[in-house]
Formats: sequence, C-alpha cells, structure tokens
Amino acid sequence: MTEQKMALVASPTEAAQEAAAELRRTYEWHPLEKADLVVALGGDGFMLRTLHAMLDRHRILPVFGMNLGTVGFLMNNWQPDLLELRLQHAKAIIVLPLRVDAETVEGQRFTMPAINEISLLRETRETAKIEVSVEGRVVLPELVCDGVLVSTPAGSTAYNLSAQGPILPLDSSLLALTPISPFRPRRWRGAILSNKNAISLRVLDAVKRPVSAVADQREVRDVASIRVGIDRTSPLTLLFDPEHALDDRITMEQFAV
Repeated sequence: MTEQKMALVASPTEAAQEAAAELRRTYEWHPLEKADLVVALGGDGFMLRTLHAMLDRHRILPVFGMNLGTVGFLMNNWQPDLLELRLQHAKAIIVLPLRVDAETVEGQRFTMPAINEISLLRETRETAKIEVSVEGRVVLPELVCDGVLVSTPAGSTAYNLSAQGPILPLDSSLLALTPISPFRPRRWRGAILSNKNAISLRVLDAVKRPVSAVADQREVRDVASIRVGIDRTSPLTLLFDPEHALDDRITMEQFAV
C-alpha cells in the first residue's frame, strides 16, 4: 500500500485542520479523483459524511480515519508519524450499508444509504404508531413508541445500543430492529434479523402523528413508509491499525462497564 496514491480530507474543526496541515507538509497527496485510498481526519460524524460522499459520487475508496473528534469509534488514533507503514499493515474491514426507500405522506420518494442505522422518529409530542413487516409479513400490527430503528453491525454500538438494542458482531449477517421508548407492546424489546430480510415500516395515522426518517445524518420529514434492506452493491472498506480494528472494538463493547 506504500505505492498507492493517498487523498486527504479533514473536518473543518481547528484540530483537524491543524493536523491536516502537518500531514500535507510530510506526505504526498493526490486529488480524490486520482487517489487509491483516503485518509480522513475528524470524528465519527465526519467519517460518516466522508463515506456518504463517496457513495454519492459512486467512487468508493478505502478510508483510513484518524480521530480528531470526540469518541472516534470508527477512527484510528491520531499519530502523524509512520503513516505509510501503518497503511501498509492496516486491516481492511468491509461494511455493507443499508438501502432505504422512503415515501412521504405527499407521495414523494427518496432513496438513501445508511451506514449505521435508519431511524423513524416522532416529530411531535404525539407518540408514533408504526406497523412492522418482515419479508412482506406483518409481524407487529401496531408499535406505539417514540420511534424505531434498523441498525447494521457497524452501527449497533451507536444509537442502537443507547436504545437498549443488541451489539452485533461485525462479521455477522444480521440486522437489529430496535424500538425507541416503546409503550405498546409492553414487553417487546426488538428483534435480531437476517440481513437477507427486507424490513418495511408503515406509519399509522401519519398526518396526525407525523414521523421523520433519519438515515445516519440525512432526514426526510413526514414519511408514510420506508423499506429497508442491505445494499450489497456498495461495500465500504475501512482501514484500521491491527490492534485497533473495528471488529474487535465492537466485540469488547459487550464487556464495557
């Protein structure tokens, strides 16, 4: 990987911009259009924006992130020295995003990728009422809640975990379906599904109880329904230091106290 052309992208924060300036003085960089891989400086939010930008351009490159943000779960440690050697020994992790097809109350249609999760969230003080179907079969006629989300393994330690959803091993072919503050059914706490399943969520009484759909950082308001499934045509590659790889970090989150 030492012979591959590197592109550099950085969050607009002061810390990330200062780090980018240091790296530009040390290494040779190329435009994204001519690069073989990307080095991204920032936090988890910036990493997601970088990955979404590549999906939008339909030119997907491996990304090695270095944390200049807060948590940095998707990032490696910031260390400007020996970058080319780190890239040479980096562990590649493949992440499959979700494809979300959404339709609004007014009939508008949107298709969005989601790397961590897709969430349906109530827009007002009224609870949401959502019908849940898996592979065309209605499994919950009415879920009364603040919302519901579908998470990938890569996103299972983010919003999904905060909503009491399960941590999914990164190499598992699974999705987490997790309610957010559920009221009815009382004892339903979610489901673990094969990522071969198509999940459909239909908003009941969508005008009186409006609901938005949020795919990572992108929002569509007043949705009537969404259909969610894995997009196997757009695999993403994240690069990690072997001792700091995402699959091991997700596993160890099960033992965090």
